[in-house]
Amino acid sequence: MAKIFQVSARAGMTRVVEPIARALLRAGVTPNAVTVAGTVGVLVGALGFGARGHLVAGALIVTFFALTDLLDGTMARMSGGSTRFGAFLDSSMDRVADSAVFGAVAYWLATRGDHSGVAAALVCLAAGSLVSYVKARAEGLGMTCNVGIAERTERLLIVGVGGILTGVGVRPALEIALWLLAAISIFTVGQRMAHVYRQAQQLQPDGQA
Repeated sequence: MAKIFQVSARAGMTRVVEPIARALLRAGVTPNAVTVAGTVGVLVGALGFGARGHLVAGALIVTFFALTDLLDGTMARMSGGSTRFGAFLDSSMDRVADSAVFGAVAYWLATRGDHSGVAAALVCLAAGSLVSYVKARAEGLGMTCNVGIAERTERLLIVGVGGILTGVGVRPALEIALWLLAAISIFTVGQRMAHVYRQAQQLQPDGQA
């Protein structure tokens, strides 16, 4: 059910984004430029606002610029498909943005002496990177890995909601969101590793252990 909702939401967003993507392409803006601009926006929101305790503003800015993931992908599709460098740049910038978000959250929680929250943020940072790495490594070996309940969009949404609620006075919301995200991120790593293991077993030549 969650996957169906996610697909429907993405389809609806695509219809909104397509006119913007078309206008940017006509203006000579490249998908790679949008990727970099989106990352810079996330850095501003995370480091310039979130790390200083302006959680609502930071979350809203990060969410807005994180949507460029959909915009640059739509632009690439309209212009004939993503290039190899474009795909590489997009994945690399995603890791930069995610590191900034969870690093900023960890820093702000550390300034408040919230050691449990800092630990949760660091687990989220490590597990989120591992979620992405497992998929990239599997695809590099010729297998698929499009499974898991905590993909990048879901991770940013959970921490964003926690940040906004904490920013408006619901104090434990961010820490709760981080521990929830840590748990489902670790579970997602397990899902992906099990999925790749099953594929590897099927591709393994007979007689090999």
